[in-house]
Amino acid sequence: MHDPKEPAPGSAQALAEAAQVIAWLKDRGEIEQTMQGSLGELPTDHEIKLARMGDVLQATALGLTPPAAAVWAGVPEPVLCSWINQDPAFASALSDAAALSFKHRPRSKELGTPAMLRVLLIAMSNGVTKVEALGIAGFPHNRFRLRVRNSSWLKTLLEAARRVRPPRSGIGFVPQSYRPRQPGRRPPLPFKFRLVQREGSDFPEPGTSA
Repeated sequence: MHDPKEPAPGSAQALAEAAQVIAWLKDRGEIEQTMQGSLGELPTDHEIKLARMGDVLQATALGLTPPAAAVWAGVPEPVLCSWINQDPAFASALSDAAALSFKHRPRSKELGTPAMLRVLLIAMSNGVTKVEALGIAGFPHNRFRLRVRNSSWLKTLLEAARRVRPPRSGIGFVPQSYRPRQPGRRPPLPFKFRLVQREGSDFPEPGTSA
C-alpha cells in the first residue's frame, strides 16, 4: 500500500503543497469552465445546476449531512432546499443516496473521513471559523484536536485554508452566500439560479423523501 510522506513541518514545501490543495478545492468552478470552454461553449445554467445536483448526491452518498453537502457542491443551503422542495426526482435521489450512505457507513466515520476534511477546508477558506467549520463537517472537536496534534500535515492544511479566507470586516463575519436576506435587497445568487424560499422548508431525513 502506498504510504504518502508528509512534508517537513513548517517547511516551504509543506506550505506550498497545502496551498495547492486549497486552490484546487476553491478553483473547481473555474476548472470546469475551462474544460467546457475547450469544447467550444460555456455550460448553460441548467447544465451547471445538474452538475451541482450531482455533487450534492455524491457528497450525501459519502455520508455528509445536507449543510456539508451544500458546502461540498458550492451551493447555498436555501438553494439546495428549493431543489429538494421543487424537484421530486432530485429529492428521491437524495433520499436514496442518504440510505446508501447509512447502509455502508464506514466504521471510522466518528474519527473523520476525507470528505469531511474537504468540507472543513472549503468552509474555512470561505471565511467560516474553524469551530463553525468543524460543526458543518461533522468532526467531534476533541478528537479533531487530537488529530491535529498528531499530524503536522493536517495542521499545515488548516493554516493554508486560513490564509486564503476573505478578510474579516468585524466580529461575526459570515460569507456573502450565507448571509440572511435584507429587506429591499436581493442577494446575489451564484450560477444565476432563481431562489424560491418556502416557509417551513427543511432537508429530508435519511431514508425519507421531501
